[in-house]
Amino acid sequence: MTNIPHNALVATLAISLGATAALAHSFQAGHLTIHHPWARETAAGQSVGGGFMTIRNDGNTPDRLLSGSTPAAKELQLHSMVMEGTVMRMRQVTDGLVIPAHGELTLKPGGFHVMFIGLKAPLRQGAMVPATLRFQHARTVKVAFKVQPVGSSEPMEAGHAGH
Repeated sequence: MTNIPHNALVATLAISLGATAALAHSFQAGHLTIHHPWARETAAGQSVGGGFMTIRNDGNTPDRLLSGSTPAAKELQLHSMVMEGTVMRMRQVTDGLVIPAHGELTLKPGGFHVMFIGLKAPLRQGAMVPATLRFQHARTVKVAFKVQPVGSSEPMEAGHAGH
């Protein structure tokens, strides 16, 4: 057995745990788990940004994501993307998004997502954007969206953000 000083072991463990936490982040509220909230980087002067995540419901009752807020923007809205003929249109969802019992709701580019409307500053790669999500049953949950490169198509925790 090697003789490694105790403080070196503690430091190595702390670094390892920190790396794991940086790679995967999730938030819990009752039976809901919000996995890997992320947003795309925005350009200077851009007034809107998109946010994405997967919400898992391990409960026996469906829940509903109703709304949210963030200090990073004037509004946080729920949106859908819908094909109308050959045109993709974005629409605000005003009645919430259902998370089925023992199921998931995935918010992703080209589908359901959150919109940060009236950004107070650009979303910069690597930053964390705090937000509060409001659910029908789980009530409110504080989360943080990790800002990824503008071309990302999935959370970096799930792969290489589409690269």
